[in-house]
Amino acid sequence: MFGALWKTIRGRYPSRGKALLVIFGALMGIGIVSVGLVIAGAAGLAWTNTEAFCTGCHEMKDNVYAEYKGTIHDRNRTGVRAICPDCHVPREPGALIVRKMRASLELWGHLTGVVDTKEKFEAHRQKLAHNVWLLVGELILPIIPIAMPA
Repeated sequence: MFGALWKTIRGRYPSRGKALLVIFGALMGIGIVSVGLVIAGAAGLAWTNTEAFCTGCHEMKDNVYAEYKGTIHDRNRTGVRAICPDCHVPREPGALIVRKMRASLELWGHLTGVVDTKEKFEAHRQKLAHNVWLLVGELILPIIPIAMPA
Protein backbone atom coordinates (compact mmCIF):
# COMPACT_ATOMS: atom_id res chain seq x y z
CA MET A 1 0.00 0.00 0.00
CA PHE A 2 2.73 2.46 0.98
CA GLY A 3 4.76 1.36 -2.03
CA ALA A 4 1.93 2.32 -4.38
CA LEU A 5 1.50 5.66 -2.59
CA TRP A 6 5.25 6.33 -2.83
CA LYS A 7 5.21 5.51 -6.58
CA THR A 8 2.27 7.88 -7.10
CA ILE A 9 4.01 10.70 -5.26
CA ARG A 10 7.33 10.02 -7.01
CA GLY A 11 5.50 10.05 -10.35
CA ARG A 12 4.25 13.52 -9.59
CA TYR A 13 7.43 14.74 -7.85
CA PRO A 14 10.46 13.03 -9.46
CA SER A 15 12.88 14.56 -6.95
CA ARG A 16 13.13 12.36 -3.83
CA GLY A 17 13.60 15.41 -1.60
CA LYS A 18 10.49 17.11 -2.96
CA ALA A 19 8.45 13.89 -2.56
CA LEU A 20 9.54 13.57 1.08
CA LEU A 21 8.73 17.23 1.64
CA VAL A 22 5.21 16.68 0.26
CA ILE A 23 4.70 13.65 2.55
CA PHE A 24 6.07 15.58 5.55
CA GLY A 25 3.78 18.53 4.75
CA ALA A 26 0.74 16.25 4.44
CA LEU A 27 1.53 14.55 7.78
CA MET A 28 2.03 17.93 9.46
CA GLY A 29 -1.28 19.14 8.03
CA ILE A 30 -3.08 16.04 9.30
CA GLY A 31 -1.42 16.51 12.71
CA ILE A 32 -2.43 20.18 12.94
CA VAL A 33 -6.02 19.41 11.96
CA SER A 34 -6.13 16.55 14.51
CA VAL A 35 -4.82 18.76 17.32
CA GLY A 36 -7.31 21.45 16.34
CA LEU A 37 -10.19 18.95 16.49
CA VAL A 38 -9.09 17.71 19.92
CA ILE A 39 -8.84 21.26 21.26
CA ALA A 40 -12.21 22.20 19.77
CA GLY A 41 -13.78 19.05 21.23
CA ALA A 42 -12.37 19.76 24.68
CA ALA A 43 -13.59 23.36 24.50
CA GLY A 44 -17.04 22.12 23.45
CA LEU A 45 -17.19 19.66 26.34
CA ALA A 46 -16.13 22.39 28.78
CA TRP A 47 -18.73 24.80 27.40
CA THR A 48 -21.52 22.24 27.75
CA ASN A 49 -20.57 21.87 31.43
CA THR A 50 -21.50 25.44 32.29
CA GLU A 51 -24.62 26.62 34.07
CA ALA A 52 -25.32 29.04 31.22
CA PHE A 53 -25.42 26.17 28.73
CA CYS A 54 -27.51 23.92 30.98
CA THR A 55 -30.15 26.61 31.48
CA GLY A 56 -30.00 27.93 27.93
CA CYS A 57 -33.27 26.39 26.77
CA HIS A 58 -36.52 27.65 28.24
CA GLU A 59 -37.56 24.14 29.35
CA MET A 60 -34.75 24.13 31.90
CA LYS A 61 -34.86 27.82 32.76
CA ASP A 62 -38.62 27.93 33.35
CA ASN A 63 -38.92 24.63 35.21
CA VAL A 64 -35.94 23.00 36.88
CA TYR A 65 -33.70 26.07 37.19
CA ALA A 66 -36.56 28.14 38.62
CA GLU A 67 -36.97 25.50 41.34
CA TYR A 68 -33.21 25.38 41.96
CA LYS A 69 -32.91 29.12 42.60
CA GLY A 70 -32.83 29.89 46.32
CA THR A 71 -32.26 26.27 47.41
CA ILE A 72 -29.32 25.12 49.51
CA HIS A 73 -27.57 24.11 46.26
CA ASP A 74 -27.84 27.68 44.96
CA ARG A 75 -27.27 29.68 48.15
CA ASN A 76 -25.70 28.53 51.38
CA ARG A 77 -23.60 29.93 54.19
CA THR A 78 -20.30 28.81 52.64
CA GLY A 79 -21.00 30.44 49.27
CA VAL A 80 -20.20 27.24 47.36
CA ARG A 81 -22.79 26.57 44.66
CA ALA A 82 -23.56 23.20 43.14
CA ILE A 83 -24.27 23.65 39.45
CA CYS A 84 -25.81 21.11 37.07
CA PRO A 85 -22.63 19.24 36.02
CA ASP A 86 -21.55 18.74 39.63
CA CYS A 87 -24.22 16.06 40.03
CA HIS A 88 -25.45 15.30 36.52
CA VAL A 89 -22.22 14.82 34.54
CA PRO A 90 -19.51 12.22 35.20
CA ARG A 91 -15.94 13.40 35.65
CA GLU A 92 -14.20 10.41 34.02
CA PRO A 93 -13.51 11.17 30.31
CA GLY A 94 -15.13 8.01 28.88
CA ALA A 95 -18.29 8.29 30.98
CA LEU A 96 -18.40 12.04 30.28
CA ILE A 97 -18.45 11.49 26.53
CA VAL A 98 -21.11 8.77 26.85
CA ARG A 99 -23.27 11.15 28.93
CA LYS A 100 -22.82 13.96 26.41
CA MET A 101 -23.87 11.60 23.61
CA ARG A 102 -26.97 10.60 25.58
CA ALA A 103 -27.69 14.27 26.23
CA SER A 104 -27.50 15.00 22.51
CA LEU A 105 -30.36 12.52 22.06
CA GLU A 106 -32.35 14.61 24.54
CA LEU A 107 -32.21 17.44 22.01
CA TRP A 108 -34.85 15.55 20.04
CA GLY A 109 -37.30 16.20 22.88
CA HIS A 110 -36.40 19.88 22.77
CA LEU A 111 -36.82 20.09 18.99
CA THR A 112 -40.13 18.22 18.97
CA GLY A 113 -41.54 20.14 21.95
CA VAL A 114 -42.00 17.19 24.30
CA VAL A 115 -41.71 19.42 27.39
CA ASP A 116 -41.95 22.92 25.93
CA THR A 117 -44.76 24.02 28.27
CA LYS A 118 -45.15 23.85 32.05
CA GLU A 119 -48.05 21.41 31.60
CA LYS A 120 -46.07 19.06 29.36
CA PHE A 121 -43.11 19.24 31.73
CA GLU A 122 -45.32 18.30 34.69
CA ALA A 123 -46.84 15.43 32.67
CA HIS A 124 -43.34 14.02 32.00
CA ARG A 125 -41.83 15.02 35.34
CA GLN A 126 -41.88 11.58 36.98
CA LYS A 127 -40.15 9.89 34.03
CA LEU A 128 -37.61 12.70 33.73
CA ALA A 129 -36.89 12.54 37.48
CA HIS A 130 -36.52 8.76 37.30
CA ASN A 131 -33.95 9.10 34.49
CA VAL A 132 -32.02 11.76 36.43
CA TRP A 133 -32.01 9.70 39.63
CA LEU A 134 -30.66 6.70 37.74
CA LEU A 135 -27.84 8.88 36.43
CA VAL A 136 -27.18 10.55 39.79
CA GLY A 137 -27.13 7.12 41.43
CA GLU A 138 -24.45 6.00 38.95
CA LEU A 139 -22.41 9.13 39.66
CA ILE A 140 -22.85 9.74 43.38
CA LEU A 141 -23.46 6.37 45.05
CA PRO A 142 -20.04 4.89 44.22
CA ILE A 143 -18.45 7.92 45.95
CA ILE A 144 -20.43 7.71 49.21
CA PRO A 145 -18.51 5.61 51.74
CA ILE A 146 -20.58 2.78 53.12
CA ALA A 147 -19.74 1.40 56.56
CA MET A 148 -19.22 -2.35 56.33
CA PRO A 149 -20.24 -4.49 59.30
CA ALA A 150 -17.28 -5.74 61.34
